[in-house]
Amino acid sequence: MAARRHNMLRDYQIVIFKDQHGVYRKLRLRGWLFFLTLLAIAAMVAANIVLLSYYGDYTLKEHELAASKKTVQEQTSQLLSLSEKIKGIETDLQRIRDFDAKLRLMINLDQEPRNVSPQQAEGDQDFTKKYIPLYRQEMLARNLHKFLHDLGAQASLEKTGQEKLLALFNEKKDYLSSTPAIWPTQGWISSEFGERVSPFTGRKELHKGLDISTTLGAPVYATAGGAVSFVGDGQGSGPTVTIEHRGGISTSYSHLREFTVSQGQSVSRGDIIGYVGDSGRSTGPHLHYEVRVNGVPVNPMRYILN
Repeated sequence: MAARRHNMLRDYQIVIFKDQHGVYRKLRLRGWLFFLTLLAIAAMVAANIVLLSYYGDYTLKEHELAASKKTVQEQTSQLLSLSEKIKGIETDLQRIRDFDAKLRLMINLDQEPRNVSPQQAEGDQDFTKKYIPLYRQEMLARNLHKFLHDLGAQASLEKTGQEKLLALFNEKKDYLSSTPAIWPTQGWISSEFGERVSPFTGRKELHKGLDISTTLGAPVYATAGGAVSFVGDGQGSGPTVTIEHRGGISTSYSHLREFTVSQGQSVSRGDIIGYVGDSGRSTGPHLHYEVRVNGVPVNPMRYILN
């Protein structure tokens, strides 16, 4: 065994030929150095194989990561889109509730307007803030399904309420036709119902109706069916038309340029009763519109549905 090991560690010569004339060069290597060189070459080959394998795994994982990022981006876009759609549904549902509250008030189903704010649990005030933490997608999905379920339940309740209202409307068609429900003219509100500082005295006073600014000569419409109870000059309000409706409700239209109805005449909703003017105590062409219930001024916006 010792002899064999001695033979393996003997010197080795490497002959390198330089040209065709037989010129060569000899390199003598010790046996241990020769085997060490072979071992180093083998180690380098093995290292390259390992590096190539690692590089292949790295490339594969890089592609998988890029695909995952793309999937997350698509999911983010879909969630944001879904969030906007649900917020739109919430807005529509709120609009239905507001409309429902006005209708109930108009037919005296409720004495006071209902609280039409959405009944949301604490922390549900902002859908986007609660439901868009994308790093918790499992919880997001559960909350989203719960939210949609609750929203569907609310919509079903509103649908039932609307069906009840429709049944009541069928019973009170005549009453509804004589209840104010539309804008008396086209324009913009320049002064709302309630306390304000008078532009003439500079003191606080109750503004008993709506001031709707518009163009001179714009048509004025009866907001409900009824009988004309007054046509003439109001106290500081210029030419005025007052219409009596059912249920103790009356409407008045002031600062007219002219009127087209006479006292005692019956009118229907949408009939032209006059034209906007700049008469009386006025700061410009506008219509002063009032709604009274048993002689008490109320906010006309409660009786405007369109």
